[in-house]
Amino acid sequence: MKLGFACKYFDSELHQPFPFRATTRTRFLSLNKDQQTALLYEIAESNLKNLFLTLQTLAEQTPALRMMRIGSDLLPLYTVVQAGACYAEFLPSLYPLFTRCGEFARAHDIRLSFHPGQYTVLASDNPQVVERALEDVEYHALCAKLMGYGRTFQDFKINIHMNGKKGFDGFSASFKRLSPEARRMLTVENDEISCSLDDVLQAAELCPIVLDIHHHWVKENAFIQPADPRIEAIKSSWKGVRPVLHYSISQEGIIPDGGYPDQTTLGVSKMKLRAHSDYYFNDTLNDWALSFSDFDIMCEVKMKNIARDRLYDYFLSKKQ
Repeated sequence: MKLGFACKYFDSELHQPFPFRATTRTRFLSLNKDQQTALLYEIAESNLKNLFLTLQTLAEQTPALRMMRIGSDLLPLYTVVQAGACYAEFLPSLYPLFTRCGEFARAHDIRLSFHPGQYTVLASDNPQVVERALEDVEYHALCAKLMGYGRTFQDFKINIHMNGKKGFDGFSASFKRLSPEARRMLTVENDEISCSLDDVLQAAELCPIVLDIHHHWVKENAFIQPADPRIEAIKSSWKGVRPVLHYSISQEGIIPDGGYPDQTTLGVSKMKLRAHSDYYFNDTLNDWALSFSDFDIMCEVKMKNIARDRLYDYFLSKKQ
């Protein structure tokens, strides 16, 4: 089992030694063309160098901790039309930095992924939203391809939600429009509001299913167990590749420090239950998440790798 973290790496002082930088569309558009190009180049080069430094740090850790989600702002504003013209001028000069990251990650068995944002909705009933979603998935796929991924099924994970008024039919139609590389990398997860686990399992023939156990609890008020028959369907969708689940819990003070919380007794809205905690403070839920021994776990928690490391230490203590 690998335990991963999302996007930001903290040191022991809770500082980010290798931060990704970004810029706003407003600031970018306020500049002239030369300034725009210089700004995007500077940020993209910095982000790729810091990604490599993060990977180097992971390579020094135990293999179980060599898993991370890369931030979507690796190439900021890439899908903005005016930014695309800038990237066309200098992106090839960054290829060696992409290659270095990919080769290093593979050499040290670091599992990588992206998670496009909530507005990347392939199942939308709005054609313009779908077009933007396709562009966004392909942007993430491009970054992965430049690192040498997308060549085999699930050598890299690009995870999205299936939410959208057209449901599975809309998702399926959009999926078929993606590049072969993007289709090989795409996964879909259940969410807390619109798409249940049963809904996303319809996509199991198209792409792997990522189980989010917290989303499932928020939506269903049920703690799915490894023996649930749907777990085998999820694992089968990965076609022999080790599956991934996402683990988060509600914020401190919202649920108790131990035991399985029951939504009917908490007196809290589902909206409040959705928000992620800083740390994994409930060992009952930690035992539950770690019981999915056939899965790698992406830790979706505010304190990122620090909280992930504490969960791993707890896992080791239980084995002793």
